[in-house]
Amino acid sequence: MISEAGVRVKVPASTANLGPGFDTLGMALSLYAWIEMKPAKETEIHLYGDQMKGIPTNKSNLIYEVAQSVFREAGVSLPELEISMYSDIPLTRGLGSSASAIVGALVAANELIGSPLNQAQLFDMATALEKHPDNVGASLFGGVITAVWDGTHAEYLRIEPPIDLEVLVAIPEFQLSTSKARQVLPEQVSLEDAVFNISRTSLFTAAMASGRLDLIRSAMQDRLHQPFRAPLVPGMARILEEATAHGALGAALSGAGPTLLALTDRREQRGMELERFLIEVLSEQGIKARTIWLNPCTQGAQTLTIEKGVKFIDSIEGEVRS
Repeated sequence: MISEAGVRVKVPASTANLGPGFDTLGMALSLYAWIEMKPAKETEIHLYGDQMKGIPTNKSNLIYEVAQSVFREAGVSLPELEISMYSDIPLTRGLGSSASAIVGALVAANELIGSPLNQAQLFDMATALEKHPDNVGASLFGGVITAVWDGTHAEYLRIEPPIDLEVLVAIPEFQLSTSKARQVLPEQVSLEDAVFNISRTSLFTAAMASGRLDLIRSAMQDRLHQPFRAPLVPGMARILEEATAHGALGAALSGAGPTLLALTDRREQRGMELERFLIEVLSEQGIKARTIWLNPCTQGAQTLTIEKGVKFIDSIEGEVRS
């Protein structure tokens, strides 16, 4: 049954790879996008916030296209939609902006027609669209996820993040597309480097599952992608090497970048020192960046209640990050 009142979902941002887990590890973060979807007589797409500039407001919009893929899969025809979206997740910065849009569209469209598709089906569809399961898995399920994708089906395991884990991100002003960041990667790697990353990814997963924050420093090392992407983000190599000396448990390029991420133990209270270090290193390279303290988000995509008579943007105003 189609919901004439529409549906609203809240979707977390995500970081992928977390150092060694290339296209495998992801974590949801406390930065969000909101999507509202209703049946309509004529398609209207309303986009709010600075992050939405330049995004299509016609039927070529990603949210609309993903919603239609859900309807086709479910055998439902709903060609006209009213879609509203606000996002605090910066575009093409390595924080899963496209993944959150895909997940939000899938969940909203499925809810709109009575949820005929289960989460496993939505995860497969999201992964097929995004081409890897790390970001979409984190946004859909929340927490830390480790996942595999065989080209048809994705499997995942969700891990509850340690309660004392905190995340600092440094977001440069410039954008970096995933395709450009992938172009610099080698087609082949040595057996030694493959084993290096497999061991670190395994250690990271086990450390998260057992709450062993003391092992994060060793577990976040990488040889598969960050050394090759470092020239794309001046200052990155130094940050990855020295962040632990300034209070980080470990540091990584967030997804394809250019955002840099540091994991911390909130009990150590060295956040100001770490934040200052990140800003200074990037500033020395002529890079303007803003820092944001985030928490791992333990909830994935959530369906919210729509209050009658309250406009979309007004209803989320208290939650939007200023």
